Amino acid sequence: MVSQISAGVKITVETFYQPEYSNPLNSEFMFAYKITIENNNLFPIKLLSRHWQIYDSNGSVREVEGDGVVGMQPKIATNGMYEYISGCNLRSELGKMQGTYLMENVHTGKTFTVIVPTFEMCVPFKMN
Repeated sequence: MVSQISAGVKITVETFYQPEYSNPLNSEFMFAYKITIENNNLFPIKLLSRHWQIYDSNGSVREVEGDGVVGMQPKIATNGMYEYISGCNLRSELGKMQGTYLMENVHTGKTFTVIVPTFEMCVPFKMN
């Protein structure tokens, strides 16, 4: 599990290997990640969009951008929290993701960027 605070927002990420959705013989490895967003600002915020860089240990890099997360653009009250679970597929047993969220101060409409800390995805048998 990794955490980071930027722009008054704490992001915590926990990853899980999904063996039931993976097929190692075909170089298909599925991971789930749970992200907790905690708003420590004195104003409510809205998550507008996300931008990810996904690094696979086979050397490939993908970028993913889009509105919100898991089909939502959640509003998070002062001292509030929002959690979601999503997934990522890799072509090797090891990779990492990092990225940013574009947030909006609900009171002023001003946007700002929150950093999502780099998190690793690794199949359990590679951790030895």
